[in-house]
Amino acid sequence: MSLVLPTPSLSPDVYAQIRETARKFAEGRVRPQAASLDEAESYPAELYAEMAELGLFGITVPAELGGAGLDTLSYALVIEELSRGYASVADQCGLIELICTLLSVHGTAEQQAAHLPDVLGYRRKIAYCITEAEAGSDVSGVKTTARRDGSDWLLSGSKIWIHNASVADTGFVLARTDPQAGHRGMSIFIVDLHASGVSRGKKEHKMGQRASPVGALHFDEVRLPATALLGKENRGFHIMMSVLDKGRIGIGALATGIAQAGLEAAVSYARTRKQFGRALAENQGLQWLMADMQKDISAARSLVQRAAMIMDAGGNATMDCSIAKCFASDCAVNHTANAVQIFGGSGYIRGFEVERLYRDAKITQIYEGTNQIQRTIIARELLKD
Repeated sequence: MSLVLPTPSLSPDVYAQIRETARKFAEGRVRPQAASLDEAESYPAELYAEMAELGLFGITVPAELGGAGLDTLSYALVIEELSRGYASVADQCGLIELICTLLSVHGTAEQQAAHLPDVLGYRRKIAYCITEAEAGSDVSGVKTTARRDGSDWLLSGSKIWIHNASVADTGFVLARTDPQAGHRGMSIFIVDLHASGVSRGKKEHKMGQRASPVGALHFDEVRLPATALLGKENRGFHIMMSVLDKGRIGIGALATGIAQAGLEAAVSYARTRKQFGRALAENQGLQWLMADMQKDISAARSLVQRAAMIMDAGGNATMDCSIAKCFASDCAVNHTANAVQIFGGSGYIRGFEVERLYRDAKITQIYEGTNQIQRTIIARELLKD
């Protein structure tokens, strides 16, 4: 972990404008729909179309490629504010950011022209297809294969728990192209999910973030042209890993937004709810609980923004990203639980925001690398020469 304090690359006024744009959209359009989207497990396509028009997708993608051309800190600010409205919506922003980063860094000019405008404009829905039954935290367990057939590839295998599986038009699929080479024998392919040989499993019913559809994708000898290969053959694992640090900043920011929403709900409730003839906010025990919430959320936000600024400065941000993701997601789970506690029995009832926030928080400790994996990464970085 760097001891040098990073500095932001843009002016405070620019960051304030970015945060305000995202907050205004989250407050006006996202938060009012969050409860109904969660209850119905609805996919809010109209919200995503509006976000595309506002330029909330592709925050760090270069402007010449159709993105906003901003920095990672800007991305963290947008994700936190969107998540404060509803984490499922922020999650979609994060997914598009990672895929567009892959395309802008590793794609050919032809691939960028073919995909970036439609993804950033939300005319094409995408899925990042990595996880399998035996390949979760251990990505080296991927069994999906792509084998050559003349100049084409034939893709076979299955992916599970894939975000957008039920709605996506295009998948970015990690497959094994050299069965003997371990993680050095994987490649990423851009796959038309409406092609012959592609089928979709049932939509899973999740505990939280229920407006983000998750399901399985199956590939049965799906024929792919040579141009479907993203980046170099057998470099897929390394390409995938290259965006994980940014992904962890995104999840850290998303978790911080959930926790912030929980704190705001708890403070509002404590001010108005009376027991024993006085407001809950007058109870010192609850004051200290809310103070701890504020303290940890502020720390989580600082860790996320620090990691983003180190990345923007071109430094090695791996440890900082893992610290930020791990701390912020633990903070979100712990303090949405405390928000439920402050609400008492009401907090345990569907329809109260804190009940949903508690459910939404849990997955942040699991996806983009479990927090046990984050601790392993932190220790590895700490101990290496």
